[in-house]
Amino acid sequence: MNAPHLPKVAGIDSTVPPPAHTVPPAAPVPEAPGAPGALIQDRLAGWVSDLTTLHELTERLSRTATLDEALNEVLRAGAALVGARRGLVVVEPADGLGPDTTVGLGFARADLGYLETVPRAATAYGRLLEASAAGTPLAEITEIAQPDLFADETFDPRHREVARRLGYAASYALPLATEATGGVGAAVWLYDEPAEPAPRRRHLIGLYVRYAAEHLARLVEFTRARTTVATLREELLPSRLSRVAGVQLAARHRAGARGGGDWYDALPLPDAALGLSVGSVTGSGPSAVAAMGRLRASLRAYAVMEGEDPVAVLSDLELLLRLTEPARSATALFAYCEPALRKVVLAGAGHSPPLLVGERRTEFVETSLSAPLGMLACWEAPSVEIRPEPGETLLLYTDGLLHRTGDAMDRAFARLHAAAASVPKAAREDPGAVADHVLRTVLPEGIDGAAGRDEDVVLLAARFE
Repeated sequence: MNAPHLPKVAGIDSTVPPPAHTVPPAAPVPEAPGAPGALIQDRLAGWVSDLTTLHELTERLSRTATLDEALNEVLRAGAALVGARRGLVVVEPADGLGPDTTVGLGFARADLGYLETVPRAATAYGRLLEASAAGTPLAEITEIAQPDLFADETFDPRHREVARRLGYAASYALPLATEATGGVGAAVWLYDEPAEPAPRRRHLIGLYVRYAAEHLARLVEFTRARTTVATLREELLPSRLSRVAGVQLAARHRAGARGGGDWYDALPLPDAALGLSVGSVTGSGPSAVAAMGRLRASLRAYAVMEGEDPVAVLSDLELLLRLTEPARSATALFAYCEPALRKVVLAGAGHSPPLLVGERRTEFVETSLSAPLGMLACWEAPSVEIRPEPGETLLLYTDGLLHRTGDAMDRAFARLHAAAASVPKAAREDPGAVADHVLRTVLPEGIDGAAGRDEDVVLLAARFE
């Protein structure tokens, strides 16, 4: 649908209406005598070239999975389409719910900070953002082309100073907005010399930015959801570990991309005892996080009442899970520790065995093979008692640590054992240093590595004095 020329809004140039076709109609060109088909072929070839370019760029953008990746791709693609070398994209959703972020192309971090000293209303992207925040109809927020900044008598003095320092003389800005969500942000590309994109380039970047705005709006919603789940998880897990005489504690935790249901806990118990637990609820997302919170809270209550009997604690937890979460299962491990006696009694339900790390031994604790909670009509497995020596560290972890290696389970266990055995002697005095060494060795790509990114990772270390 061809749109008429739109009125200017707050200095926004509305002289370029959105075209109805893939490319803007070309100006009439006199046909060469005797060759009427040559012009048509050239024009068709140009259309095909434009469509191919647009398809390749949108395909690359569609493969981005995070907001930062998408913003960098938009800047690179836009720079190629408008013929610029540098650019800036600012994300500020019009609903004010965030996330707010700024990404630059061809700028150092200090340069971005210098740009932020320019009054917002003096920049092209700032006027686009202000128009969006003020509720200006989407159809009235169009491009802003400034082909020669220094020839503009209204150019802000501060902006002039920054432009001279950073070495740009022209800009071309476009809004990032959708009909469904409204304004998402704005993008601006900067030229080293006075310049502006040709009509054909303007048309292509306009089509690309419309698609990019839809993609960015989806990623904004995804980022908000992830932030909400992460905040909920952090509130449900302990903000700090308890201090109990005779034992030092450290925990490392990282949620997967979808927000899983892994937990850890360290609970002081009567008679100077300590309860340690790790576990994992099936599923992902907010519902799994909520189920994890309920199970962890219930386990704490059972531990206070009958913590000296880990089998009874897990049996009660299994009954609760079966009655209140019949569609879920969970793995769990609970250990009742008496630090003064260096005595640990533990039981596990479908969970990986803990690892005891010391100067003279590094070995997995032999636990009975048992089913996860909620898988059998009645769960029960015998407990195991161990006696850590002074200076030894007990490592409790969830299966996510093994899955993120990308190896088969037997090789993952071997990698974990080798990592624990290689802890330097100086690091064995600090359970946090032990945990960090194990994570660095087991996951060479880091805790945020690509392999098994959806898996949560929990590692709880308890060093006995």
